[in-house]
Amino acid sequence: MQLLEYPEEYIIKPSDGGSYQPLSISRLDGSLNLIGEAPITSPMEMTVIYGVVGAIKLLAGTYVFVITSRKQVGMHQGFPVFQIMSLKFLSCNKALKLSTAEEKRDEAYFVSLLKIVETSSGLYFSYQTDLTLNAQRSHNFAGLRKIPPLWKQADPRFLWNRSLIEELIEAKLEPYILPVIQGSFQTIQVTLKESLVRVTLISRRCIRRIGTRMWRRGADLEGHVANFIETEQLLEVDGFITSYLQVRGSIPVLWEQIVDLTYKPKLNIINTDETPKVVERHFRDLVQRYGPVLAVDLADRKGNEGPLSLAYADAVQSLKHIRYISFDFHRICGLVHFQRLQLLYEQLAEDLKKQGYFLTNPAGEMIEEQKGIVRVNCIDCLDRTNVSQSFLAQKSFDSQLQRIGLFSTSECMLQHSNIHREFKILWANHGDEVSIQYSGTHALKGDFVRYGRQTVSGLIKDGLSALARYYLNNFHDGIRQDAMDLVAGHYTVSRGNPSPFHLNGFESLAYLPVASVLIVGGLTITTLSLHQARDAHRFLCSVVWAGVTAGVMAIVKANGRLFCSRPRLCKLY
Repeated sequence: MQLLEYPEEYIIKPSDGGSYQPLSISRLDGSLNLIGEAPITSPMEMTVIYGVVGAIKLLAGTYVFVITSRKQVGMHQGFPVFQIMSLKFLSCNKALKLSTAEEKRDEAYFVSLLKIVETSSGLYFSYQTDLTLNAQRSHNFAGLRKIPPLWKQADPRFLWNRSLIEELIEAKLEPYILPVIQGSFQTIQVTLKESLVRVTLISRRCIRRIGTRMWRRGADLEGHVANFIETEQLLEVDGFITSYLQVRGSIPVLWEQIVDLTYKPKLNIINTDETPKVVERHFRDLVQRYGPVLAVDLADRKGNEGPLSLAYADAVQSLKHIRYISFDFHRICGLVHFQRLQLLYEQLAEDLKKQGYFLTNPAGEMIEEQKGIVRVNCIDCLDRTNVSQSFLAQKSFDSQLQRIGLFSTSECMLQHSNIHREFKILWANHGDEVSIQYSGTHALKGDFVRYGRQTVSGLIKDGLSALARYYLNNFHDGIRQDAMDLVAGHYTVSRGNPSPFHLNGFESLAYLPVASVLIVGGLTITTLSLHQARDAHRFLCSVVWAGVTAGVMAIVKANGRLFCSRPRLCKLY
């Protein structure tokens, strides 16, 4: 499409002479209207765009997101899939000059959040096929009705721009409504026994409790959990198509882990009478959608994670259609013995066989159906979870090729190095992409997924990622959480609401630069004064400076939460 910029409006029109009408976006108030034809006058600027992601209303007007760069990453159901490489928001806020000083300050902060949204990673779309639906659900829908517009059939859990397209839906701008998912789309093609095998890995991130690693933990009162992701492994070979689904999600009780400058903030379980209802709501939703659930808990049974894992185990023991399995990943596998995941598989094997997978023959007829789901979690649902899910996915892959006939009953992927190598890289890349969206860094333990072992370079990379997570969690993710809540529609901007950005005197100063300057400055002065302490007076000065520095460090430690970046728009619960 072409984006034409005029002093009073933006015009978006098909660049290939398509049949749909141009879209006019007022720069004064952001109103959206279809028009007969674009103005004949020359625009101030003309650029190529690849879709409209949606619109959001702030205090002074509407801002429209458009796709300015894309990359084709594969095919799905015979149609191309694109990754959004860059977004841009169009400002329609000429009414800003009529706003109050406070509204202008708030609008500036909201706009800074939109700039963070512009950098969102892992966004995918297709013009012709719905990426929010897994293959089994899509197959079941196909015979029920004619194919409606993509956004009407989309699974709202995984529609990343669901809130953003509301204005487009109200204005009946069908040609411009483009469903977008956040997650991962990875694909490989390998020749196996003269057959072309394509494996596609699609992860769909749920928006209902979307957020960052430390600011979205556990479940909310409706049973929606943080970092909930549906992962689908698709296999296509000789006309057969299989689909194997797994899900991950935070431990579905009420708990938090508020950053406070410590490396591992304390896990806090929120004891409330609502907890059993929250857990029941979460699993009732899963059973209704997927069938019986194997709940695999990889959290430590002792230490900091122990009480949380025990609370989870207690909460699910009376639920129907749920089998809970505790597998203390760190105790059993340690840092290098990941082959011991075979012990987990042996506990699950019979249930996994009953659950099966979705399979269609070359005629498109369903001959197998997946009748349940494995739900995996650790604490973050990132590193241990990805290693374990990749192991279970490999076992399912072997079973699928045996069922199709490409493998004998005793044959497995490990005996074919070419596909095994590509399969591991596929899952490692997927783990990295999902981890970046939640924690801001690549996944830890990625070496095992890629190479089947831990390497020295991998240990160094994991150490650097752990330090980066600490920095981002403490000093950046609060703002990133606000951006996610804003774009997901969890916070509604309104002139009638009080400003969410009022700070008291201490909070306005409490941030990393201030804490760093005070501590580093105090240590520097203390060190320099000690080097020059040639008499009692100078030595006393050094002692005083050391005391001041120790006092500042004690204040920072006692008020650690206040020195961290924290969200302003939405409460934790």
